[in-house]
Amino acid sequence: MNNFRFKNPVELLFGKGQIANLQKRIAPGTRVLMTYGGGSIKRNGVYEQVMAALKDCEVVEFGGIEANPDYATLMKAIEICKTRNIDMLLAVGGGSIIDGTKFIAAGSCFEGDPWQLMGGRATAVKALPLATVLTLPATGSEMNCGAVISRRETREKLVFNSELVFPQFSILDPEVVYSLPNRQVANGVVDIYAHTLEQYLTTPNHTRVMDRWAEGLLQTLIEVAPRLLHEGQRDYNDCADFMLTATMGLNGFITMGVDEDWATHMIGHELTALHGLDHGVTLAMVYPGVMDIMRREKEAKLLQYGERVWGISEGTVDERIDAAIRRTEEFFSSVGMKLRLSDYGIGEETIRTIVDRFRQRGWNIGEHGIVTPEKVEAILRRVM
Repeated sequence: MNNFRFKNPVELLFGKGQIANLQKRIAPGTRVLMTYGGGSIKRNGVYEQVMAALKDCEVVEFGGIEANPDYATLMKAIEICKTRNIDMLLAVGGGSIIDGTKFIAAGSCFEGDPWQLMGGRATAVKALPLATVLTLPATGSEMNCGAVISRRETREKLVFNSELVFPQFSILDPEVVYSLPNRQVANGVVDIYAHTLEQYLTTPNHTRVMDRWAEGLLQTLIEVAPRLLHEGQRDYNDCADFMLTATMGLNGFITMGVDEDWATHMIGHELTALHGLDHGVTLAMVYPGVMDIMRREKEAKLLQYGERVWGISEGTVDERIDAAIRRTEEFFSSVGMKLRLSDYGIGEETIRTIVDRFRQRGWNIGEHGIVTPEKVEAILRRVM
């Protein structure tokens, strides 16, 4: 097991009716910028609950944050924070809203162009406090200090991390899952599954506790996903398991002492930046390609994954790995995902663009830099 440092200060308020606790957590008179997306919170009753709980605060609303939040939109919110002397941010939504709000929190206190915070080119030294009300389980952003932001004018999508943007608290009410469309549930399931694999399907490193935890998260998703794809008929406990699995999949708990990959995410970010694909869609396509092309480097963990998660214990090494990849693809397909670039009209030009970008940035990705630009090209061709 690797040496590690762990910190996660986020308070979770989990369960039915927890949104009302905003009134106890945010002091009267606080100037709050409430961020949200396209307005679904006004259709599912969350908006009314939040506003009732914040009746004694000065609330400034900022809606319209996109899926894959855009830098230009977030800069408008940063300007509001500065001109209205905002005290605190409250993100009401899914991962994109929370990610965007983290960028707003840090960017509002940053001297210079906040885009420099992306990709580690500059370091945040201060941030406005923030909290979240989660409405879409997927990214785990409600309990971590990372964010992914897009810049559509330059077709970029980059990562930002700072302990300054850990939410002070996050409210998770599983009942919000009842009204989610199947597309969002499917994207969430794949995103959580991929997050878990990025921290699990790496190097054998005597991380028994983390491995078993990760395998439990994967098995939970496999169990509840079919039942979650029934709009209007979802069970509260399935929704609760789904929501908590998302949070635990990327709050740092399963990454203690392990090697991390993230190659699939970095390749997927490029596909989103270039073609606007849903994040979950890109992960469903790319991950089986990574498993296949990197099978020798990941052999031991692929065999462990196949046996412990899918019950695959017979056959040669390659037969067992092939079966593990096939079962993963079948699972992604079962929630409605298409698994080939060609399904979205993506071909050679995009592959060349992505590989060129990786070379220009000097990126060797994955655990220990094992995924070179040449491997990226092979992965994309595998899923073409």
